[in-house]
Amino acid sequence: MPHRKKRKIAALSHPFQRQLALPHEGRFFDLRLIFDDLNARYFGSSLTGFRILWGRRRKLKPIAYFVFGTIQEEDKIIRIHPSLDASFVPFWFIEYVIYHEMLHAVVPDETFPSGRRKVHTQEFLRREKLFPQYRKARKWEAENLCRLLR
Repeated sequence: MPHRKKRKIAALSHPFQRQLALPHEGRFFDLRLIFDDLNARYFGSSLTGFRILWGRRRKLKPIAYFVFGTIQEEDKIIRIHPSLDASFVPFWFIEYVIYHEMLHAVVPDETFPSGRRKVHTQEFLRREKLFPQYRKARKWEAENLCRLLR
C-alpha cells in the first residue's frame, strides 16, 4: 500500500504565517528546553529540525473539548495550546503532552482501505504508556480538564 502523507503541510510561504512569531518561551515553560531534553532521553536525539511553539491565543476558550498539542510532521512543527502555560499545570504534564506529540513523528499511522487514518495505533498507545508519568498525567488531565475549558 502506498504511503500517505500523515498531515497536511502548513503553507509557511503564506505571508500571514511568516508574520506569526509564535514563541517557544512561555511565562512558566520553555518548550524548546523540554523538547530537547525529551528528544535526548527518549528518542536518541533523532528528531532534528523540529520547531516547538506555543499556539495562538484564541478569543474564546474551548467549550467541549481541548486539543493539548498538534504536530505537522512534514513541516516539523509542534504547537502546544497556550492555556497550558499556567502555574497550575505540572511540569511533568507538559512533558507528557510534548512526548505524545513527538511520538506522532516516529510511530506510523495506519491507513484503512476506505482512506481513513488511525493515528493512535496500538503501537502508538503501547509506546505512549512507556512514558514514566503516563498514568499520573492521564489522571491529572481527567481531574483538571474543566479548568482548561470554559
